[in-house]
Amino acid sequence: MLQALKQRAQGFRSSVIETVALIRESLNGSDQDFTEGPMNRAIILLAIPMMLEMTMESIFAIVDIYFVSKLGADAIATLGITEAVITLLYAVAIGLSMAVTALVARRIGEHNPEGAAIVAGQSLWVGVLLSLMIGVSGAVYAEDLLRLMGASQGAIAEHAGYTAIMFGGCGSILLLFLINGVFRGAGDASIAMRVLWFANGVNFVLDPCLIFGLGPFPELGLAGAAVATTIGRSCGVALQLYYLFFGKTRVVLSRCHLRPRFDEMLHLVQVSIGGIAQFFIATSSWVLLMKIVAGYGSVAIAGYTIAIRILDFIILPAWGLSNAAATLVGQNLGAQQPERAEQFVWRVATYNFVFLMGIGIVLIATPNPIIMIFTDEPAIFAHAVSCLRWLSYGLGLFAIGLVLTQAFNGAGDTMTPTKINFLAFWIIQLPLAYWLAEHIVQGPDGVFIAIFLGESLMTLIAYAIFRRGHWKLIQI
Repeated sequence: MLQALKQRAQGFRSSVIETVALIRESLNGSDQDFTEGPMNRAIILLAIPMMLEMTMESIFAIVDIYFVSKLGADAIATLGITEAVITLLYAVAIGLSMAVTALVARRIGEHNPEGAAIVAGQSLWVGVLLSLMIGVSGAVYAEDLLRLMGASQGAIAEHAGYTAIMFGGCGSILLLFLINGVFRGAGDASIAMRVLWFANGVNFVLDPCLIFGLGPFPELGLAGAAVATTIGRSCGVALQLYYLFFGKTRVVLSRCHLRPRFDEMLHLVQVSIGGIAQFFIATSSWVLLMKIVAGYGSVAIAGYTIAIRILDFIILPAWGLSNAAATLVGQNLGAQQPERAEQFVWRVATYNFVFLMGIGIVLIATPNPIIMIFTDEPAIFAHAVSCLRWLSYGLGLFAIGLVLTQAFNGAGDTMTPTKINFLAFWIIQLPLAYWLAEHIVQGPDGVFIAIFLGESLMTLIAYAIFRRGHWKLIQI
């Protein structure tokens, strides 16, 4: 019996050592070929850095709202409205980055690193051109955007600078997404993680300094949060470019890859159209939902914004896990292994469900202590608790839908999620939100209920379509 216990102890010790070594490998970067070998090992190597990358992004959202919440309801409302509008920019950035990830993953799966480098180089041109167009117009019309979204005149007069700076610095957002899309598609998830940690680390340091005027820094109020964010993201882009040109990565750029190739740019844009439309539908839905909530005053917007930022803290790591599915699908389809690609999707979906469902149960049972970190104003508190509870009811289904959507995107089938989003969000969720808020619940709770139902419907439709398997036949 003593010998058996010793063997079990040795086996446990070996398992711990192997697990620690695997985690260390995932953080340091790996030369693993994800088209062969153990599936769980591949998922861990990609998922850990991708989840940590998105965890840092979610921590940024929480820290940002924590500091801004000290400035009052108008500041929180302005931040919430600006974030709602700027998600339209995220739709472009995410749609393009999905196309970049899919194309790079497919080229890597085909063992064509030169083709992957060409995609990366042309994506930089697309990012710069779009930044110039969106940044100038957004900065000039910042006040009009806030007014259109229902912000109070006091909020516009005092905080419009925040919106102008956020749009003016949109180039850092676009390039950060696009270049990290290259790293993810190539399987260099640890580099994408380090970049985002560095960018948000700079923001963490600058945020309180520029908002409150600590030490030698000027007190800029809400505008300081925008300056800190833009500087932090710009530092991240600088680090990305260093890795692309001088780092030891699967995709290495040289001057020849930066020569404009309009056919490649056009192909990238064509592949990304579905992704951009997909996220435009989703994000414009959030903008219109914010517009409905804004009709109930700054306290309703503030409560809604706080709850959404808390959920971002939970959902973004789950999104990171889903990104692993996109890379694994793209590379395995490139290697002509569609069945292996599908097995990866179901495994990742199972892990994501367990993760988000467990957290959802906690948020439903005990939302109050979490909300109290950000506000103790009764009206804001009540709206935040209600929103957090309603949206948490759907986290289990949402976890599966997130993975299925990213699997479609990783295969290059961006139009299927677009059609699903159009039906679930524009045809069902938005009219339902207005009807419930205005006629049934008569308050922002109607919006929260509609979000829960719309997201759940999206997952059910995605599941039915994914099982048909048409995504396996997409060529890009």
